[in-house]
Amino acid sequence: MFGSLFEEEEEGFSLAPSGGRVVKGEGEPPPPRGRVNLSGIKNQGGTCYLNSLLQTLLFTPEFREELFSLGPKELGCLEDKDKPEAKVRVIPLELQRLFARLLLVDQQSASTADLTDSFGWNNSEESRQHDVQELNRILFSALEHSLVDTSGSAFIQRLYHGTTVNSILCKECGNISQRQEDFLDLTVCVRGVCGLEGALWDMFVEEEMFEGSNLYRCGQCDQLVTAAKSAKLRKLPPFLTVSLLRFNFDFARCERYKETGRYTFPLTINLRPFCEQTEDEDSEYSYELFSVIIHKGGCYGGHYHVYIKDMDHLGLWEPPVRENGREEKITTIKKEVRVYPEPEKDDPLSVLSSIIAQEESRSVLLDQLGQRLMDKIGSSWSKKYRKLHGPIGKFLQNHSDVFVLVNNGTRVALKANPPSPVTQPSSPAHPTPGPSSSPDPGSHWFDLNDSTVTSIHERDVEKMYQGKESAYMLFYRKTLLRRPSGALRNPGYKVPPHLLEMAEEENRRLQQRREEFEASNNSVELRLHLAPRYRLENGALKPISIEQNEATNLTFDLRRTVGDLRMIIYQMQDLWEGDMALTVAKSLPAGLHLYNTLTDDEVSLYSAGILTGTDLFVWNGREVCGATVQTGAEWEPMLLTVVRPSLGEEGEGGDEEGGEEGGSGLSKESRGFAGRVTLGEVREALGEPQESLLCQEKRGGGEGGGASGWRVFPPGDMQRTLKELALKDGDALLVLEPQTQDSSVFSVSGDMVTVTTPSDCRWLQVEYRPERRRRRGGEGEEEEERMRAKVPASGNMVSKQVCMCVKYISVCLLYLCVACCLRQVDRTGKLLPPVCEELSVRDAGVRLMTSLSLCPGTAPKDTQLFLYFSVGTAPSSCLEGEIIIEQSSTVKQCLKKMLESARLEGDGWHLRRLDWCEEVGEALMDEVSNQNYITGCLDADWLIQGVIHDDPPGNVLTLPALQYVCVPTPAFLRVWQLEGQRLTRILRGQQHTLRKLKLCSGVEFCVQQLLREEDLGPKEVLLRVQMGVPGERGYYPPEDLVWDASRDPSPRSLRSALASTYGLSPDSLLLAKHQPHTHTWETFSNWSQQVSKRKKKKKAESLLGAPFHLKDGDIIGVKVTNFTLILFPLYSCRGQGAGAEVETNQGVGPEKKMGPVKARKPEVALSINVGVFR
Repeated sequence: MFGSLFEEEEEGFSLAPSGGRVVKGEGEPPPPRGRVNLSGIKNQGGTCYLNSLLQTLLFTPEFREELFSLGPKELGCLEDKDKPEAKVRVIPLELQRLFARLLLVDQQSASTADLTDSFGWNNSEESRQHDVQELNRILFSALEHSLVDTSGSAFIQRLYHGTTVNSILCKECGNISQRQEDFLDLTVCVRGVCGLEGALWDMFVEEEMFEGSNLYRCGQCDQLVTAAKSAKLRKLPPFLTVSLLRFNFDFARCERYKETGRYTFPLTINLRPFCEQTEDEDSEYSYELFSVIIHKGGCYGGHYHVYIKDMDHLGLWEPPVRENGREEKITTIKKEVRVYPEPEKDDPLSVLSSIIAQEESRSVLLDQLGQRLMDKIGSSWSKKYRKLHGPIGKFLQNHSDVFVLVNNGTRVALKANPPSPVTQPSSPAHPTPGPSSSPDPGSHWFDLNDSTVTSIHERDVEKMYQGKESAYMLFYRKTLLRRPSGALRNPGYKVPPHLLEMAEEENRRLQQRREEFEASNNSVELRLHLAPRYRLENGALKPISIEQNEATNLTFDLRRTVGDLRMIIYQMQDLWEGDMALTVAKSLPAGLHLYNTLTDDEVSLYSAGILTGTDLFVWNGREVCGATVQTGAEWEPMLLTVVRPSLGEEGEGGDEEGGEEGGSGLSKESRGFAGRVTLGEVREALGEPQESLLCQEKRGGGEGGGASGWRVFPPGDMQRTLKELALKDGDALLVLEPQTQDSSVFSVSGDMVTVTTPSDCRWLQVEYRPERRRRRGGEGEEEEERMRAKVPASGNMVSKQVCMCVKYISVCLLYLCVACCLRQVDRTGKLLPPVCEELSVRDAGVRLMTSLSLCPGTAPKDTQLFLYFSVGTAPSSCLEGEIIIEQSSTVKQCLKKMLESARLEGDGWHLRRLDWCEEVGEALMDEVSNQNYITGCLDADWLIQGVIHDDPPGNVLTLPALQYVCVPTPAFLRVWQLEGQRLTRILRGQQHTLRKLKLCSGVEFCVQQLLREEDLGPKEVLLRVQMGVPGERGYYPPEDLVWDASRDPSPRSLRSALASTYGLSPDSLLLAKHQPHTHTWETFSNWSQQVSKRKKKKKAESLLGAPFHLKDGDIIGVKVTNFTLILFPLYSCRGQGAGAEVETNQGVGPEKKMGPVKARKPEVALSINVGVFR
C-alpha cells in the first residue's frame, strides 16, 4: 500500500519544455484515458486494496448489472441524504456512480472519495493498511444491509453464496452426522501445499480419522468409536472466490510472516471431484479464472494490484511489450520490420530516444518510461544514470530540443516527429474494436494498478505463483455464464439513463476544461519590433524615439503556424508594403540584435522554438532605414567602455566611484561594436590614427590604492575580432593618442601603461602610539596624548619612506632617535603585526586613505617572523609579549627567546599554538617553524610533579593529591579524562602507557573511588541509566550500567542488556540518549528493516557510530511502554536472577528463544457504517 511502498524509488516529476509551459498545475483537468481505453482508480494514500476489489466487482458484469438494476425509487436520491426523514441508501448509490464514471467518463482515473465518505471513513482510515479479504466480506455485508427490503437484497447471495457439508461417519454403526455451512468465499491453505487443486483435495476429498486416543462419540452408539470426517461442496455459486492463506504466524519467533513459496492455480478448474452431487454435466462444475488480486510486499505492509480478464472487451487490448523490446502479436498481416541500432547504454539520451522510436506510436506514457528503461537495459534510472545526470524528469526537461510532451503532458515523444492527434484513442462512449478481428486467445487481460492500466498476456498470470509479489485472492466464474452480444464493446450496457446523462455531462465539462487549459497552456506572449521604429547604430538596432513604445505585445497560439502569425501581423499593419520577414531578436546591452529568420510558413511556432517572451523583429529581411543588418550569433554586438584622457578636468570627481577606476583625468564613453569586427576596425570607427595605442585594463590591477595598469594590444591583435580577443560587455578600452603617451599621467613600459591620475596621489594618516601606562585598580588604562600626521603616499611607495616622513614632520622631536615601525589596526583597535619596511604600500596590503600606527619597535624583514605569546594557562589573562625571530629558527630556539623576553627561567615550559578564538591547541614539538605570524602560549607543566610521562595510569596513586587515598589496588579507582570541565572518557588498561593512550602534557583528569574492582574492556561502555517513573514526568535515581558492545553494538543489544538487568521484556522498553548541549532526548528506533534472503545482509546499526556516538558517561533514558507490568520491584530484581526472567516471560518461553519483535502501529479493525433501512 501507500503507492509504491515496496517499489524501487523513482522520481515524481512534472515536465515542461523550456519557456515555462505548465504541464501540471492548479486547475489542470484530469488527463484522458490511455490507449487501453480503461479507467483506473486513484489511490487515496493506502486504498490500493479497495481499488483492486472495486475493479474486480466492476469487471464482474453480472454484479455490475444487478447493481444498475436498482433505481432511485428503491435507493433514493443522493440530494436527499441530508434530510432526516429520507431513507437514502448511500453506499449502493455511490457505488453506482463510481461504476458509471469508470465505464463512461473520459478520464485516466476516478476518485473513490465519495464512496469512502459513505463508508464513514476519515482521512486516517483512508491511509491505513487493511486486508483485501477482510474488505471483501465487510463490503458484501454492508451491501446486504443497505439493500434490505429492495429487489436486490439477495443478489449477493445469488452470485456468491455456496454451501459445504461436513460429514462424520461412524465406523461401528454406519451413522452419518452432517452439518451444513454457508460461504461467500473459500479460504484455502498455502503452507505445505503445492497448488489450489491440492488444497481442495485435502479439504474435500481426504478423510480425517478419529482413532486411537482421539475417538469420536457417536450419538447413536452413545460411545467413543472410530470415525471418519470429510467435507464436500454441496452448492456451487456462479462466482467462486478463493482466498489464499499466505500469512501465517511463527510461534517460535512470535511474529507473522508471508508464505512466498510456489503455489499454482489453474486458469480453468473442474470441481466435480470435490462436490457432493456429481450427476450433472461437466459444464456445471467448470470454472474459469477472470481476476487475480496480487499482493506485493511482506506481512506488515505492501501494495495490491489486480490482473483482470475483460469479459465484455471494453478495453482496447494490445500485445504487451516483452523483455526483448519486441511486441508479441499473432497476426497474418505482414508489417514493415524496422531495424534499430543498439544504443550505447552509457548514453541515456540515445537509450531513451531508442525506446521512444521503437514504439508504434513514437511516444511513451511518462509513468511507463521508467519500466521501459528497465526492460531495455536491465537497470533503473536511479542506479544507472541519476548520479551523473540527475532525475529523469530534469534530464528530459534539459533536452527539450530532443523530447516533446504531448497529450496534455501525459506522453513524451521525439521532437522530430510527435504523434499525430488522430492516433489518440477514441472516446470511451464510442469504443472501436481492436486492430485484429481474431484476437489472441490469451488476450483481454489487463493489469489495473491504481491509476495505471496496462495490457498483459494470459501467461503473465503464471508469474504470480510465488515470490514477494504473488497471488492473494482468486475469482472464478462458471463457464456456462455467457455474455450477450449487445454487451460486447458497449460500456453503456444496462446503465440507467440518469447515470448516462451524468456521464455525458461530466464528459462535456471535462472537454471544455481541457480546451480552455490547452488554449491557456499553449498561448505565448510575443513582443513585435517593427523596423520603421529602429535605426542601426554601432552594429546594434536602437529605437529612433525613446518616447515611442518600440515593442508591440501579441498573444498567439503555439500550435498555429508561422504563416498564420505572418497573416495576423499583415492585418495589424495595414500600411505595410513589400516582403515581411520575421526574425528572432534579443535585447542586449548594446541594443537589439537579430538571429534566425522564420522561413517555413508550414511549421508551428512550437516546432520553431518560439517561447513565451520571445522578441520578433518585423522587417524586409535586408535592411533597416537603408542600412544593411548583419544577423546571427557571430555578429552579436558588445558594449565597450571607451576611456580617453581628459587632463583639463583634473579637479572633478576625485572622490567619486569613477575616480577610483580611472580618475577624474579620464573620460568614459559607452560604444557598441559587432563581435566580428576587428580591433583595427574599432580604431577606425573611433576616428583614431594608426599611431594610437589601444589598451585593455589589467584585471586585478591597482589594488591597494595604487595607479591603474593597462595592457597594450600588440599590432598582431589589430586583425583579430573582438570575440577572438575574448572581450565582453562592459570591458574598458583605453585609447592613447601619440601626444598623450609621454605625459606625466601615462607612463609606457613595454606592453604596459600605468595611469597615474591626480586621484591616485592619495594620503595615509599615521598615528604615533608611545608605550602605554597601565593603572591598576583605577579607571582602566591611561595613555599619553597621541600625535597624528597625514603623509602623501602612493601604492609604489615603500613603507620605510612613509615611516621616515612621519618622523621628519613630527612636532615632537623627543622620539626621533627611537626605532619605530608601522602597524595596521583592526576594527576593534587591536594592533596587527608590523609592516615589513622593504615592501611597497601595495605589496604590504595597505590601502591608501587609511590609518596606520607608528609604534616603538623594529619591523621584521622578509626572512623574519613576528610572533605573539602569552604566559600562563589562560590566554589574554596573563603576561603577553612579542618577539621577532628568523624563519629558520626551531621551536626550542623560539621558546628560549620568549623566556628571555618574559624574564622567566626553568626547563618546565613548552609551546602551544593558539587559534583565532584563543583556544589552546596541541603542544609544538621541536621542529622548524615555517608559518607567518604563529601565535603561541607558554604553560607550566604541572603534571611533572607526580606522574612520569610514560607510566601506566595505575601510577596515579603517586600523585600528591592522592597520597592519602586508601584503596586495596588501583582497580578500585576510575580515572576520567576531562575536556572543558566535562567527563569524556575512562582511561582503560592498567598496563597501557600514557603515550599509547594518546595523552600529552597538560591533560586534566578526574579520579573516582569505587566500591569494587573494575577493569573495563576496550568495547565496554559505562552508561548512566535513568528509568522513567510510570505515569509521571520524572525518573528514578540514575544507576551505572556496563554495556558490552564488542559483539553487537546495535540498539537491540542495549535493549536486551537493560531488560536482563531490570527483569523486563525488551519489547516494552523505549530508549533515548540525552543530549546535554540541546537538553533534548534522541530516541533509539525499535524498527529494523526486513532484508530479503536473496539480498546481501545489511550491516546492523551501531550505537557507537553515527548518529548517536555512545561513549562513557552518556545518559540513557528508559521508558516502560507496557504499564501492566509491576514496576515497584525494579531495584530488587537483580538478586532474583532467572526467577524474575521467568515471571516476566510467562507464556512465551525463555527470552533467549524470542526473536526481535518489531514495534508496529496498533492494528484497527476495518468497518463500514451502514444506516438502518428496515
